[in-house]
Amino acid sequence: MTFMNVSLGKPVVRAPETITGEFTVVGARFILNGGPSEGRFSLVEHPIIPRGLAAPMHLHTREDEYSFVLEGRWGFQLGDEVVYAEPGDLVYKPRDVWHTFWNATDEPARLLEIISPAGFEQFFVELATLLESDPDDLDAVAALNATYGLEVDSGSVARLVAEHNLVATRTGRD
Repeated sequence: MTFMNVSLGKPVVRAPETITGEFTVVGARFILNGGPSEGRFSLVEHPIIPRGLAAPMHLHTREDEYSFVLEGRWGFQLGDEVVYAEPGDLVYKPRDVWHTFWNATDEPARLLEIISPAGFEQFFVELATLLESDPDDLDAVAALNATYGLEVDSGSVARLVAEHNLVATRTGRD
């Protein structure tokens, strides 16, 4: 008997069929967009450099995120609470809750991000294009954030970097 994932139309998504992008210290490998799941979820892998801060404090108004740790030790701030997760752990980041995450080790790390419902994964595609064309266009970044229902506290970066001994750009320690 052959098992077939009907929503994918084939049993396996091969690594070469995925798209990868780089965003400062964190990358994104788009494993499954929302199409095959009929918009229920998407799946993105995030590799990150040692001590890298993935994002400023932010919140999603439309989707929940679930982070499944593959490698390394990850720090997460959810509201005022800081928690840590290691390989095999799952961290739930509900919509409308301020959060961020980072690599808490001196080695590269990876996690899988499940986004539900799907759609936000396209934010990364558009952000990559924007950063390539004009990385200093803060108005365009703000407009993109608004399009995806994303609120960002850019002022949180300096505090997070200092509190957790992190880097927020590739000019740090990589």
